[in-house]
Amino acid sequence: MDVALLFSTTNSAIPTLSCLLVFLIILWTSKSIIGKSGKKKIAPEAGGSWPIIGHLHLLRGPKPPHVVLGDMVDNYGPIFTIKMGVYRALVVSNWEYVKECFTTNDRVFASRPKTLALEVLAYGGSMFGLSPYGPFWSQVRKIAAVELLSNQRLEMFKGTRESEVRTSIKELHKLWEQRRNGSNKALVELKRWFTDITINVILKIIVAKSVGYETTEEKEEQSSHQTLKQLLREFFEMTGRFVLSDALPCLRLFDIGGHEKNMKRIAKELDIFAKEWLKKHKQNIATVDGERDFMDLMLHIVQDADAFPGRDPDTLNKATCLDLILGASDTTAVTLTWALALLVNSPSVMEKAQKEVDMYAGRERQVEEADLKNLVYLQAVVKETLRLYPAGPLSVPHESMEDCTIADYHIPAGTRLFVNIWKIHRDPRVWSNPCNFEPERFLTTHRDLDVHGKNFEYIPFGTGRRMCPGVSFALQVVQLTLAKLLQGFNFATPTGERVDMTESIGLTDMKATPLKVLIEPRLTHHLYD
Repeated sequence: MDVALLFSTTNSAIPTLSCLLVFLIILWTSKSIIGKSGKKKIAPEAGGSWPIIGHLHLLRGPKPPHVVLGDMVDNYGPIFTIKMGVYRALVVSNWEYVKECFTTNDRVFASRPKTLALEVLAYGGSMFGLSPYGPFWSQVRKIAAVELLSNQRLEMFKGTRESEVRTSIKELHKLWEQRRNGSNKALVELKRWFTDITINVILKIIVAKSVGYETTEEKEEQSSHQTLKQLLREFFEMTGRFVLSDALPCLRLFDIGGHEKNMKRIAKELDIFAKEWLKKHKQNIATVDGERDFMDLMLHIVQDADAFPGRDPDTLNKATCLDLILGASDTTAVTLTWALALLVNSPSVMEKAQKEVDMYAGRERQVEEADLKNLVYLQAVVKETLRLYPAGPLSVPHESMEDCTIADYHIPAGTRLFVNIWKIHRDPRVWSNPCNFEPERFLTTHRDLDVHGKNFEYIPFGTGRRMCPGVSFALQVVQLTLAKLLQGFNFATPTGERVDMTESIGLTDMKATPLKVLIEPRLTHHLYD
């Protein structure tokens, strides 16, 4: 977010002065209201605020926002506010205050703020993950939970997960055959591979399609798939940015930084994919026999326009399917990338996980989803990965719908809320050696913690009524993929150096640099076929 452009723009100074005047009026009005209603205890405000834009300049990088806000805890405590232009945001960084936010005040904080991304990228709020709290959100979330993410549905898609992951392992082995050196090892880049495999699984379930792999000969089709993957990544990068016009709406006209133009391009190009999927589903709906994908189900559910007043059925179908594809693919790929990076940097942990897979699945067949319940150490590896690198380290912003009280502080309606999950997961009061990768903690001191948002000191998928509904799906794909990888290959860095763990900026915490590793098969050749 190019905050500096605010002060270097060559546009007329009149609009900027008007913005300043509006800002001062709002500030004066808000202080007047507080004065008339009596003094109320307010949360401390972080220092470093600039005139007009507040703290936005601190969140532009190069450090990710969750790290910047985490560093502020040392000076301002686990609950403080920051200014985001004309808005105020509450930042919460310990589990006790998170519990207050999402138990007593769960409904109060159940909404989302109106942002440029909500309007431009999310079909005007039709993507339920970013939509405000209300009947529409409840209705669509329920559809997703029942028709796609329920235990019954997930069991139905078990064969799809198994097939896609097995195919991915086969393609990785082919890549090893093409690139292996004299030491029987091959250098591969796995961040892209993880993106391919997770998109494959979710696309097959949502719209019955798969993307191409690096070895595919269908160049034109592969190019289209690469475009889709790039658009999905750009979507998360843009929704995770602190855009200036979200803080100062009067500046939207100038599109400082070109963010709205970029969002419109991403939205248009993603919609082209969604339109094509929907067109083919409508053409085939009369001939669908047997198991339906999610877009088929949505066509049946939303055919009655009266069920969703003010919503176009086609737009709702596209928005919901894209929302689920986006939510499932990027976050799962992020987690797998960090998991393998951590394992490569901790050879003893990787060896222990491989021995466990060998113990329960052997090396005469590929590990299957039915084996996962026995792989308790591998489950601990995944949990520890989610602790250190939660896919969404800074929660998608909430917004209070009415006044409430948190930690004895008065929180006015309209306050935005950021939960610093990354900081909570590194709280030394809860976690010994909080920055170390120690999966064993989830087999001993923290064995009773799970990922379903009930233990507020560990909330990798969020908590409360707006937490991620796809927890079970994500765990199944992550655990199965990781188990097959560890059974199928040995991993190491090219020169024995540690994997670079630099984080990128965005809504999800993707590794900033490629994950290049040497792979070597552990199984006999025929098991990869």
